[in-house]
Amino acid sequence: MSAKKKQDKKPRDKSSAKGRKAASSPDLEHIVLKFSDNHLASQLYGQFDQHLAMVEQQLGVEAVSRGNEVNLRGDSTAIRQARIALEHLYHRLEAGDEIVSGDVDGAIRMASADNQLTLPAMEKSGLLSMAKIGTRKKVIQARTPTQDAYIRAMDRCELVFGVGPAGTGKTYLAVAYAAALLERGAIDRIILSRPAVEAGERLGFLPGDMKEKVDPYLRPLYDALYDMMPGDQVERALTSGVIEIAPLAFMRGRTLANAAVILDESQNTTSMQMKMFLTRLGENSRMIVTGDPSQIDLPRGVRSGLIEALDILGAIQGVATIRFKASDVVRHRLVAEIVNAYDNASPRTGHPDERPHENDDAAAN
Repeated sequence: MSAKKKQDKKPRDKSSAKGRKAASSPDLEHIVLKFSDNHLASQLYGQFDQHLAMVEQQLGVEAVSRGNEVNLRGDSTAIRQARIALEHLYHRLEAGDEIVSGDVDGAIRMASADNQLTLPAMEKSGLLSMAKIGTRKKVIQARTPTQDAYIRAMDRCELVFGVGPAGTGKTYLAVAYAAALLERGAIDRIILSRPAVEAGERLGFLPGDMKEKVDPYLRPLYDALYDMMPGDQVERALTSGVIEIAPLAFMRGRTLANAAVILDESQNTTSMQMKMFLTRLGENSRMIVTGDPSQIDLPRGVRSGLIEALDILGAIQGVATIRFKASDVVRHRLVAEIVNAYDNASPRTGHPDERPHENDDAAAN
């Protein structure tokens, strides 16, 4: 959606680091961004200017490319946000990164974040100070302010809860962070776990040995690992035990030192299981617990260990809780709208824990 042009008035005497403001109307502002490298500018615009189209649609501005210049016209706030996003993306291209549609969406989200403390600073530098996680295979940057806070919390705290709807990147970012720690030598191993509870189905109903029974529950963790690290490296690490993927029931009695420990789908733990898991934390370890309290598959009357832990541990120093919302969903735009629709539906009836289960955060980014 492009901003409607109106009659120009006397140009304002203002300028920016990479752009100059042209004539504007009472409601619209016009600036021209110049990029020094035509090839990088073409990558910035995207095939058939699809990246500029995203800027237009999400910020309500008009973005027209001419060679290495982009003409932006629209509301002054939206123009400022569009400039911040485009300049940040161009800076990433200069640094050798590749830009995909998800990166553009993330830059727009960060630029339009309602944070009066950080937005002026980001505008002044021309860059968005988004946290990032780097592995040998790829660099993952936060795409929403909540993802940014999540990554920074994992750097700062030994125990982090990532709570919110599917598609927000909770599991994906946790696995990426663990992989980065392992590659840097900050830890010796990665331990990934999930409770084997899925919408009323139990391990005994599945064919095969224990590994074959457990693997379907842990598939999202495998997917995230292979996205972060070369496949042969993942296979060797799994074989040697450097990366261990196990159901929650196998964690009892262990002390997990020098490790990154991730518990996914934690809303399906009981109070006893959650306490058991949290007390496995050893020296020089990081523990990340992810889950969606709105999608609990525990039997009727059994309280979720995640909900209890959030109530009990919130005030402890070294424990951080990051809460994601529907606006943080980084999948197809309809996913965010679906989450919102369910959240805004009329009061639910029946057992609150009998809600459909859907968690595939490992494919969110």
